[in-house]
Amino acid sequence: MASNSFQLSLNTSTIRGAKLPLTQEVKIAAEAGLTGIEPWIEEIEQHIENGGSLADLRRQIADSGLQVVGAVGFAEWIIDDERQRAAGLERMKHDMDLVSQIGGRFIAAPPIGAQLAEHPKPSLDQAARRYAAILDLGFKMGVTPILELWGFSHYLNRLSEVAHVAIEARHPQACLLLDSYHLYKGGSDFEALRLLNGAVLPVFHINDYPSNPSREQIDDSYRVYPGDGVAPLVKVLRTFREIGFKGFLSVELFNPQYWSEPPLEVAQKCVQKTNAVISQTGEPV
Repeated sequence: MASNSFQLSLNTSTIRGAKLPLTQEVKIAAEAGLTGIEPWIEEIEQHIENGGSLADLRRQIADSGLQVVGAVGFAEWIIDDERQRAAGLERMKHDMDLVSQIGGRFIAAPPIGAQLAEHPKPSLDQAARRYAAILDLGFKMGVTPILELWGFSHYLNRLSEVAHVAIEARHPQACLLLDSYHLYKGGSDFEALRLLNGAVLPVFHINDYPSNPSREQIDDSYRVYPGDGVAPLVKVLRTFREIGFKGFLSVELFNPQYWSEPPLEVAQKCVQKTNAVISQTGEPV
C-alpha cells in the first residue's frame, strides 16, 4: 500500500534469486501492494526469447494496477571510444524501445564503461554533452534516460558530479537517479539533497545498509530493507517532501539472504518496512 505522498515500486533485483519470469514478478509486485515495478532490460529480453508478447506484458502490468517506473540497462553511452559509444547509442535506442513497448517512460543511464579505475574518464563537460545526446534520443522515443550515480564507481560517484553533468547537459528533461546506498558508498552528504528540485528525481532507489562493514568495504550484497540499517532515511524522506519529490521510491536490494526467501514475502516486507520508515516522518501511510 502506497502512502499519500510516496508511491512504492519494486526493483526486480530484490527478488532475482527466485529466477522468476517477469510476468510472475509483476504478479508478486501487485499482490504485495506496490504500485510500480522496475524491471531489468535482460528480463524483458528473456520474456521475448521465451515467446512472450510485449503487448500482453504491457496489458498485464496495467491491469495489475502497476506502472513501469523505469528499467535498468547498461548501454555504454558515456565512453570515450567513438565506435563503442556509437554502438552504445544503438543499444540505448534498443533498450528504450523495449521500455516504451511495456509502457515505461524512464530508463537508467549509469556510467557503465567508465566505472573502473583503468577506464578513461571523460571530463564532466564531455559527459554532459553525451548525456544531452541520449536525452535527445529519449525525447524522440518517449523514454527519458535518468543519469545514475554509482557510489562504487571511480567516476560519477558523487552527487556533485552527477548534478554538474545534468546541469551542463542544458536539457529540459535532464534528471537524476539516486540511491541511498550509492550516496553513502560514494561519500556524498545526504544534507545536499535539499539543494535539489524534487521534480528532477522521478525514481529514487531506497534501501538501507549496516554500520559494518565500513563504507570502503561494503558492497551491494549488504543492502537491507529500509529501516533495518543506519541510513538517515527518515531525514531523506522529509527532505524529499520539502523539495517537492513526486517520484517513486523503488526498493532495490541485492541481498543473497533475501534471494533465498519466498519472493512474495520479500516484496511484502519491502512494503511494510518502507511504510514504517515513511510513518516516522509524520506522513500517513
